Amino acid sequence: MTLELSAGDQSMLGGEHGRAVAAAMKILVAFSNAVDARKLLDIAGAHIDGCLYHGQASLDFVERLVEGGGRVRVPTTLNVGSFDLIHPGLVKMPPSQEVPARRLMKAHLKLGCQATFTCAPYLTRFRPGFGEQIAWGESNAIVFANSVIGARTNRYGDFIDLCCAMTGRAPAWGLHLSENRRGQILFELTGSFEPADALFVGVGLVIGQASCDRIPVISGLPQPRDEDQLKALGAAAATTGAVALFHAVGITPEARTLDEAFRGMAPEATIRICRADIDQALAKLSSVPDGAPLAAVSLGTPHFSHEEWMRLLPMLREVAPGRGIPIYVNTGRATFKRLQDEGELDDAQKFNLIPVTDTCTYVTSVLERLDGVVMTNSGKFAHYAPGNIGVTVAFGDLADCVRSAAAGRVVRGAR
Repeated sequence: MTLELSAGDQSMLGGEHGRAVAAAMKILVAFSNAVDARKLLDIAGAHIDGCLYHGQASLDFVERLVEGGGRVRVPTTLNVGSFDLIHPGLVKMPPSQEVPARRLMKAHLKLGCQATFTCAPYLTRFRPGFGEQIAWGESNAIVFANSVIGARTNRYGDFIDLCCAMTGRAPAWGLHLSENRRGQILFELTGSFEPADALFVGVGLVIGQASCDRIPVISGLPQPRDEDQLKALGAAAATTGAVALFHAVGITPEARTLDEAFRGMAPEATIRICRADIDQALAKLSSVPDGAPLAAVSLGTPHFSHEEWMRLLPMLREVAPGRGIPIYVNTGRATFKRLQDEGELDDAQKFNLIPVTDTCTYVTSVLERLDGVVMTNSGKFAHYAPGNIGVTVAFGDLADCVRSAAAGRVVRGAR
């Protein structure tokens, strides 16, 4: 299949817009040919997942673009990096790694990217609209944009997302195209379910494991309290599987009805989810029993929204944890600044509350202790943290996490 390039594409490829843009377009053309795209399309924005330092190659790539005079051509947000630049000293890292990690974050800013450093760009002023074509990295952001907003992006990995941002173009393939967005596998919730946070995490875990590369459609899901519950579902589904788009019938914008979700076609398979399936999936997130001594609580994976803070802070003020259990809350810069402006964090130290911005507690060395149990309400943190940072994890809902911090041990109520 031959890739058709516009006159603008050809001029970028030919070097008329500088060395950096030519290099980005050359990579993008090769990628587009590899996925059999027929043409490129304009994008309205990008989100870059390459700010977390993984080695010299990632730094070399971005700094080479800077040296070539590169600038992004569309509004471009940045995913988490290796450091919390707002809270110096929070991340512990040897200088041999710290120096290049900081350079990587700053190099992206030199390209004209926005200093968002959040895994939840949909919570910023750069949130896309329904039907907009974008090129996003970061698995939870991708599934949220496609599913909850109805914007259009594929799962773009490191370097390709930045090449799209540098050229303002993306290959016309996959979830960018309407014909590829129809549901393929049906998940039916059987029984009565309350819209508890843990339910949405559990459903995400189940559909992620069972969907493989198919687009799941969920029927029988209770109306969510807010977008944060759908955020948790999508993050869990993208964690245990390759889900980049799900449809929830009567909830998400491209699934007002079951027929719309499947575009009039029959599902390839139907899987029924009962209460026992949810409980089993959630049980796998915890490796300790109730009553186990607690070292820390970690929240905000993905980053906490303002609404989530407004649920957490009253709980803290009511329970007033006083046993020295640190409560780390990952959140975006924009949300953090809003909370500061509102005075909501003035009493944070009283509750051992530690806001974390620009990075995340499961990808870098933020937690003071790694030899104890860390409790979380995040399916994503519970799945990745044991392997990434070596902690033992207990999963519970937000209220469980607050009560456990107050008790100094794992406390969980009935779901």
